[in-house]
Amino acid sequence: MSEQQILLVDDDLNISRLVRLYLEKEGYSVIEAARGDTALEAFAAHSPSLVLLDVMLPGVDGLQVLKEIRKTSRVPVIMLTAKDETFDKVLGLELGADDYITKPFEAKEMVARVKAVLRRAPGEEAKVEEKDDTIRFPQLTVSLARYEVTYEGNAVEMPPKELEVLYYLASMPNKVFTRAQLLEHVWGFDFFGDSRTVDVHIKRLREKLPDCEQYGWKIHTVYRVGYKFEYKAQ
Repeated sequence: MSEQQILLVDDDLNISRLVRLYLEKEGYSVIEAARGDTALEAFAAHSPSLVLLDVMLPGVDGLQVLKEIRKTSRVPVIMLTAKDETFDKVLGLELGADDYITKPFEAKEMVARVKAVLRRAPGEEAKVEEKDDTIRFPQLTVSLARYEVTYEGNAVEMPPKELEVLYYLASMPNKVFTRAQLLEHVWGFDFFGDSRTVDVHIKRLREKLPDCEQYGWKIHTVYRVGYKFEYKAQ
C-alpha cells in the first residue's frame, strides 16, 4: 500500500505510543500532536489522509479542532472519546466527524476503523471522473462528485456524511430506508456506531433545509421504520 499520513492528536503519551506502534506496523506514517493548537498547525503543514482526534485536549479542545478542520477540509476524522462522553459523541458527529472510538479501546479495533474510514473516503480517482451525478429537485441540487449542495439558490455547507445521507435518500425518492440500511450504505457495513448517528444527521439536514415542504419535498420520518425523501411533484 502507498504510505498514508495519519495525524494522531492525544495528550496521553501512553495511548499515543501504542496507537503509533500499531499504525506504523500497518504501513501508515504517523504525525503526533499533544495539543489542539499544535494539531491545527500540523494539519495545515502536512495535509494528512486521516485525523485521530481526542476530545479532551489542552490549548484547544478536540471539538473546536474538528470545527476548524471542517471549515476547509473534508478529510476523514475519527474522534477519541471517554466512556461517558455521550454528548461529545453526538456533537462530534454533528460537526462532521466520520466515526468515534470510545476509550479504552483495543488497538486492533482502532486499526480496523481507520482502514474502514479510509476505504470510504473519496480518492483521487473520484475527482478525475467528473461525471454529472447531480440530483435536482425544486430549489435543491446535490452533487456527490463535487460534494456541493445548493438550496434556494445558495450554497449550503455540509459535512461529507450529511451530504451523503441526503444524496442517498434523494437518489431514490419516496423509498423508505431503515436506520440500519443508511448506516450500512453511507458509513459502511463495518461502521461501529448506532442508530443515533443517523438521527443526528437527519436533524442537522432538516435544520439546513428549512421550509422545504413548500417545494414539494422533505425528509420524512416513517414511524418505527426509518426515513425517506418524500417528493410530490407540483
